[in-house]
Amino acid sequence: MAISMSELKKGLKIEMDGIPYRITEYQHVKPGKGAAFVRCKIKSFLNGKVIEKTFHAGDKCEVPDLKQQTMQYLYDDGEMLQFMNTETYDQIGLTHDQVGDAAKWIIDGMNVDMMFFNGEAITVEPPAVVELKIVETPPNFKGDSQGGKKPATLESGAVVQIPFHIVEGDSIKVDTKTGEYLEKVK
Repeated sequence: MAISMSELKKGLKIEMDGIPYRITEYQHVKPGKGAAFVRCKIKSFLNGKVIEKTFHAGDKCEVPDLKQQTMQYLYDDGEMLQFMNTETYDQIGLTHDQVGDAAKWIIDGMNVDMMFFNGEAITVEPPAVVELKIVETPPNFKGDSQGGKKPATLESGAVVQIPFHIVEGDSIKVDTKTGEYLEKVK
């Protein structure tokens, strides 16, 4: 099935030249002269590269053969990150390039959505919100409560900005899309 220019929107998955992409930015342009067009930034699922693409009236894209499956992250063997299908117990390894930025949000035993393109595993997406423990952050000093932030290293290795009142050992919720602190876990 083909997708026409008028159906494009942010977050839509498309296929061009045999490569699956996600539209990350979308702008409909209607110049004074000539026909309207759509300018998009699209991110490849295969290598994570972002390119700019212009679509004109009559241009069509294909819907990619993408399937998502919940997998459990097991461990990093140095070359690949290993994941397991929780129903069949099959293991699949993905390279660090394939996993990309998602690696900083996942820890052993966490469930993630693995993306398959034409039956091949290509990438993973962590949950939208994750609960992680703080393993390192500077101590609090008197007078630090004026709404500022300090850096904190999480158990997954990610570094986020947190409020001053949170200390090492606390667990927090983090938005994996923006990397922002959401709240302290009670």
